[in-house]
Amino acid sequence: MSRTIVITGAASGIGKATAELCRAAGDTVIGVDLSGTDISADLSKPEGRAAMVAEVARMAPGGIDSLLAGAGISRPDAISVAVNYFGAVATLEGLRPLLARSASPRAVAICSTAAILQGNDAVVQACLAGDEAAALATCAAAPMSAYLDSKKALSLWLRAAAVKPEWAGAGISLNGIGPGVVLSPMTVPLLEDPAMVAAIQRSNP
Repeated sequence: MSRTIVITGAASGIGKATAELCRAAGDTVIGVDLSGTDISADLSKPEGRAAMVAEVARMAPGGIDSLLAGAGISRPDAISVAVNYFGAVATLEGLRPLLARSASPRAVAICSTAAILQGNDAVVQACLAGDEAAALATCAAAPMSAYLDSKKALSLWLRAAAVKPEWAGAGISLNGIGPGVVLSPMTVPLLEDPAMVAAIQRSNP
């Protein structure tokens, strides 16, 4: 049976590959990215997140069956936290009411094996507290661990949220995956940086 699936980060990398696979299987895919997909939205900004949710609701008024929160960037600055954590959480929470209309709803967020590395716990705690301004400011003061901080926070959020009444209690499966390093436009620059390669080797032994 055909499903309606929302995929953020659908213009490249894992998101694009997943969108292509789902469409080939006969599913209806609503792709979200900065450009080049069904919905253009900047998930680093609250207004972009809200616009994305509204547009998905317009395109799928009957609800959606699945969601892949795959939009992400890897840069040593606060925008990584804005997109990877706050953008992902806003996507999952904002589209949860549409998922609840499905007979078999499923949501997945892309985390990372980088979450096991030591980073800036103050950024992680600000994320989990829902204080985006504090998280971005704290990250800006020590930005080198922005990516791993954002993914660690997302992993912890998922563990806490998945069992809550509005998720598991409502029959909505919520999971995260840590795919390691996948060759994509996002990771190519990282693999050219010896320091980043060393960090990758520590999280992907």
